[in-house]
Amino acid sequence: MLNLYVVTHPEATHHLEDRVGGWYDSELTPAGLVHAGLIADALTQRVNDGGAVSVFTSDLTRTTQTAAAIGQRLGREPVSMSELREKSYGEGEGQPDAWFRQRFVPPPATGERMDHDEGLAGAETKLEWVRRVYRGMDQIMSRPALTTIVVTHGGSASAVIAHWLRIPSDALAYASFRVETGSITHLREDDYFHNRTLVELNDTTHLRRA
Repeated sequence: MLNLYVVTHPEATHHLEDRVGGWYDSELTPAGLVHAGLIADALTQRVNDGGAVSVFTSDLTRTTQTAAAIGQRLGREPVSMSELREKSYGEGEGQPDAWFRQRFVPPPATGERMDHDEGLAGAETKLEWVRRVYRGMDQIMSRPALTTIVVTHGGSASAVIAHWLRIPSDALAYASFRVETGSITHLREDDYFHNRTLVELNDTTHLRRA
């Protein structure tokens, strides 16, 4: 069977500062670093495929720090990919949350949602964001290991999960998978029917050991 573990980075400095994340290159907080170790421990307990493990990560600092802890435990060098970054919010990145909310234009309930202009200069549309993550996942799944670990962000995790489930990118106008910081989501493809299953979504029980 093929297994995919989607990991979201734990607490980062922009969370405590109430700043917009996106491509803003924040770092893990001291608590986040502890949680990264707990995530690594939890994955080490779950992964028993010997050498058939690959680790991929967004290239932003908060995710590479998380992936480094995982790679150290598993003896694997994480592969950094810009395609796995969070959505770009352009001029909004790193800005105070209150500044952002005054300017952000949310998508409409009906009508064009994927290519909607959110009112922030330089920001990606949802369509551009999802297509970018899908391109990254295409690269990752072109050389699948028995176990693949993808370290990404809360928003981009939805696109990673949807790609694994073979949901077309244009179907994500409304679909979203709610995951918290420091979470592990487990997906699996069986080797008989080749069905792809969402085994576990947003597991954070490992963080309670902190």
